[in-house]
Order: sequence, then C-alpha cells, then structure tokens
Amino acid sequence: MTGYLHLIVPDDDFRLIEGRRETTTYRFGTGAAQHIFCSQCGIKSFYKPRSHPKGISINLRCLDERHGVEARIVKFDGKNHAGAVA
Repeated sequence: MTGYLHLIVPDDDFRLIEGRRETTTYRFGTGAAQHIFCSQCGIKSFYKPRSHPKGISINLRCLDERHGVEARIVKFDGKNHAGAVA
C-alpha cells in the first residue's frame, strides 16, 4: 500500500552518505526488522528487513533518476510469501 519497491542489497554494499540525523527507527511485532524512516516527512527510503537480516531493503522509488540499477521486479500478493501470518 505504501508503493515500496524493494531493492535488497548486502549490508556491505549500502552506505548512507547523508541524512542519518534525520532518520528514526521503529520496530514492531517480532522486533527483528528495523523500519528506518525520515523523521521530517515520514518516507521510508530503506530498512533492515526481517527476511534478509544481512541486507538492506532500499525503496527503488527513492533513488534518483539515472541511478544505473537494472532491477527485476518480482510480483507477490502480500499473503503468500515467507513470513506471512495467516
């Protein structure tokens, strides 16, 4: 519902260049995922997912144009994926 397009990269391949002070982290449920978002506008541009504990999920929609990333979008219905609760 938020329009988040996950681009998961290994921890070692992610570097936040600026803006760390403007972020805040929220955990809910199991507490395993770290939901990091802008404390000013509320946009979640990246986070530490429970499903990939050694990676960072970047919102592809938050990257600048001409970022050079070739992404393969894999659709899922939000109900039938790993970690879904019935």
